[in-house]
Amino acid sequence: MTENDSIDEYILRHIDPEGEYLHALWRDTQLRLSYGQMASGHLQGKVLRMLVHMVQPRMLLEVGTFSGYSALSMAEALEPGAELHTFEIFDEQEDFIRKWFEGSPYADFLHLHIGDALELVPQMDIQWDMAFIDADKRQYVDYYEMILPRMRRGGFILADNTLWYNHVLEEHPRESDMQTRGVQAFNTLIAQDQRVEKVILPLRDGLTIIRVK
Repeated sequence: MTENDSIDEYILRHIDPEGEYLHALWRDTQLRLSYGQMASGHLQGKVLRMLVHMVQPRMLLEVGTFSGYSALSMAEALEPGAELHTFEIFDEQEDFIRKWFEGSPYADFLHLHIGDALELVPQMDIQWDMAFIDADKRQYVDYYEMILPRMRRGGFILADNTLWYNHVLEEHPRESDMQTRGVQAFNTLIAQDQRVEKVILPLRDGLTIIRVK
């Protein structure tokens, strides 16, 4: 076992345990979906849940549902009457996601939309209190610019994978590596954007917390 593995295991032993339902979803994700490691998992799920508890959003937006682990983690912390709208572009995952949403105690909070968030969100007359971006890294700048004007003042935007396996350190990523270039462009934009406050946490693959001024 490596030193980092030991630290990871130590952290997981000293936080609240993963719930049975989320653990079952994690296992099913690994068995049935490609790239199962993209699911948020125990530690990040608990961080997202805690942030939702702190912000107490009434309207929460997620771009990139994948298997639904992050959505269900955040839904655990929502207050009665709150709504979480999550967008997944790959329609082949719809049946998997709906099964886990509908079987959870939080089904009433969750609204799954299948399609491109860049097209669908602007059609909704909603001011968002909180948003979580975890989708196509090539479009992070587009997601951000689409979401920011629709956020309430003082709202929070979270962006996942903003360290991108440390590829963000590359000065000259390959021309074909559009995901690394997309994350780098996003990080540069956020760092220079005076409309928001921001901090990057080295959690898993990087989690940026952005507060709208």
